[in-house]
Amino acid sequence: MKATDANLLNFINSAPQFVIPIYQRTYSWTERECRQLWEDIRRAGRSGHIPVHFLGSVVYIEESLSNTSSRAPLLVIDGQQRLTSVTLLLAALSRKVGDDEPVDGFSFKKIRNRYLMDPDESGERAFKLLLSKTDRTTLNAVVSGDDLPEPHSMRVAENFKMFSRWLDQDDAAVSEVCSGLAKLMIVDVALSREHDNPQLIFESMNSTGKELSQADLIRNFVLMGLEPKLQTRLYEQYWRRMEEGFGQAAYASHFDGFMRNYLTVVTGSIPRLDDVYDAYKAYSQEQIGGGREVEDLVREVWEFSQYYGALVLGQEKDKALALGFRDLRELKVDVAYPFLLEVYKDYKTGALSADDFLEVVRLVEAYVFRRAICSVPTNSLNKTFATFGRELKKDRYLESVKAHLLNMKSYRRFPRDEEFIARIQDRDLYNFRSRTYWLRKFENFGRKERVEVDDYTIEHILPQNENLSTEWQAALGADWAAVQEKWLHTLGNLTLTGYNSEYSDKSFAEKRDMAGGFKESPLRVNKGLGVLDTWNEAAIESRAQQLAQQAAEVWAAPSLSAEILATYRTPTEEANGYTIEDHPHLTSGKMRDLFEQFRREVMALDPSVSEQFLKLYVAYKAETNFADVVPQAKALRISINIEPYELNDPRGMAVDVTDVGRWGNGNTEVKLTDHEDLPYVLGLVRQALDRQLGADEPA
Repeated sequence: MKATDANLLNFINSAPQFVIPIYQRTYSWTERECRQLWEDIRRAGRSGHIPVHFLGSVVYIEESLSNTSSRAPLLVIDGQQRLTSVTLLLAALSRKVGDDEPVDGFSFKKIRNRYLMDPDESGERAFKLLLSKTDRTTLNAVVSGDDLPEPHSMRVAENFKMFSRWLDQDDAAVSEVCSGLAKLMIVDVALSREHDNPQLIFESMNSTGKELSQADLIRNFVLMGLEPKLQTRLYEQYWRRMEEGFGQAAYASHFDGFMRNYLTVVTGSIPRLDDVYDAYKAYSQEQIGGGREVEDLVREVWEFSQYYGALVLGQEKDKALALGFRDLRELKVDVAYPFLLEVYKDYKTGALSADDFLEVVRLVEAYVFRRAICSVPTNSLNKTFATFGRELKKDRYLESVKAHLLNMKSYRRFPRDEEFIARIQDRDLYNFRSRTYWLRKFENFGRKERVEVDDYTIEHILPQNENLSTEWQAALGADWAAVQEKWLHTLGNLTLTGYNSEYSDKSFAEKRDMAGGFKESPLRVNKGLGVLDTWNEAAIESRAQQLAQQAAEVWAAPSLSAEILATYRTPTEEANGYTIEDHPHLTSGKMRDLFEQFRREVMALDPSVSEQFLKLYVAYKAETNFADVVPQAKALRISINIEPYELNDPRGMAVDVTDVGRWGNGNTEVKLTDHEDLPYVLGLVRQALDRQLGADEPA
């Protein structure tokens, strides 16, 4: 490596050409970064006390450190954003100054021939800076003064216009920018192909993750070290097609999330969003070590990106599936994407039909919506869907999905009809996060000719106005305020209308009988309102009950026979052949009494807790073991499945048994010998259970 200080403009002028390799990210500076550059340059330009302004480093690969006369292009490893932004500013400045020269060296001709183009070259060799793909053609057009290509790079075009606008807005800007540009300094870092590892240097210079997204780091990691021809082919055949498939805006906003979902599918664990790069490195190195080729991995990412585009970006061609995916997006079922990506892959490879895939989508939708209505905590959903694929039986795909949904208990349960029907009637649905979603689902259930709910607004039949008219108060009765407060935002009182402003706070009779009123409404959700004489608490409750019954069909629960469902359940403790009688210390005496009290309290902690007698200990589990009791003559030795450093244990009863041979699960152990210690020990055990029930994978 060779690093020296250099004046930026001299550096650009003396270099033959800068080329951004295909594996680098696209130009991505926003107004924020450009504004900072602009202010720094102007500050340096107007101050006689600032001799130089340090801009950062430019790292590139040169063919040979000894061949200083080479005119080969320099491949930029780091510094693309700064070089591009300065180039855009220079292009805007050249047009602004024209034939004038407000500061020595800054006329249109001098700027163009020294910093933007090489007058001795032609074609692409003439441009001082060559970006990648769409960015390249757009920047070339900006520099040469040609019309922008289609499609063009939005960021390149917008930032050029922005610099041009700023130069036009302030008369002092031109001379200050010229003087400031002349003071810009960089660290010129030249790498040798023979002696330096560009990827390691690149990582160390971007270790903060502030400049590059996780996806950018991954692309560089995959492509940077490849032989140039293979690098170009894999980029063109796969990565470039991914970028185009996402589109410029979606690539920037979605690609990191996509990579996280993809890694969840292929590894079975959920990486933190800012650890996606490290997770992919570990996965790819493991796969390549196992004999897979780089091309296999790049193709795999590309294939999953297509599934993601269909699910999340609205690119699905099948109309029924596209509608199902739209409903999921509107419901914001992001946590289910890893599972659905896996199902999409199986659909594409023929493991299930389009109809079965659609039913899986609808089951996921119903599962998430019912849980939201029933206020089931969502903090386990990431893990639920991340591990869902392990439960699939590919030879009976849809059946296994239904069975797993029905067999999940407690905090992971699929709310049954009774719970769902009861809760949806009294839930505040007006302030529900996706109110247009649920109203659209009601209106279009069973329809072939769909109604676009976006054309309508939500209507409170009983108005929101706190000062209800005497007519409304009479209809509701003496407790009208309590009735309004209880039912205002609930299912029975909400509907759709195209006449919201006309309805206003009018009486029910006026809303019913007016032109376009409930009597004339073609909407299904208004069915029955036109024949009612009054709107009071009884009417609201009646409509709520009717719609709630319908909701159980709209968001239908899976259905399997008891016989089939039983085949998917895990063996019970009886199947193991062990009972309490197999533990002599628990058959009588003090330990039996202590154990009976312990088991009773632990089983009462949560409905998901189950007990299983094994040969050497008794296991208590929800999702998996959280506490195991090893009976001893004078104590219950309890293994708690939580790390010692995570446990809140002010009395210091627990001990760290990491790497110590013990029966049971977990690195924390506590001995229970007396009844008076039971509440405290249960508090320790509960921490392990709460962690298991409530611990979600970090975002």
